Amino acid sequence: MATPHRPGLPVGAGLTIPESELSWRFSRSSGPGGQGVNTADSRVELEWDVGGSGVLSPVQRERLLDRLDGRLIGGVLRITASEHRAQLRNRDAARERLSAVVADALRPPSPPRRPTKPTRGAKERRLQAKQRRTGIKQLRRPPTD
Repeated sequence: MATPHRPGLPVGAGLTIPESELSWRFSRSSGPGGQGVNTADSRVELEWDVGGSGVLSPVQRERLLDRLDGRLIGGVLRITASEHRAQLRNRDAARERLSAVVADALRPPSPPRRPTKPTRGAKERRLQAKQRRTGIKQLRRPPTD
């Protein structure tokens, strides 16, 4: 299955990472492939320099650097894929994974939770359940004379 030529990696929200900012590295993979894993460089490492990218706005760059802090090494995001036997399929898997990670990190933060109090009925139900439980446990005890 031939992959069509892509000008870049679409991430969503109008952001496309140009191919020139992606760097690929290939190595021998463990896993499926039999004797082929000893000869074929099917493991794929895809790197993207988040800190030096020219397509990100300052807000996007700050959000990515903040949210992906644990995954970045010197401002570079590295994705590896070795689950398929073919290098081409691993390349596609790495591209999809990079796109998903970046799109998830760029998503705006959810609004803060508004604290609520339990209703009077909920409090009463909780206390009644506790009383029932107390009664059951008292019946299990040996009788006291």
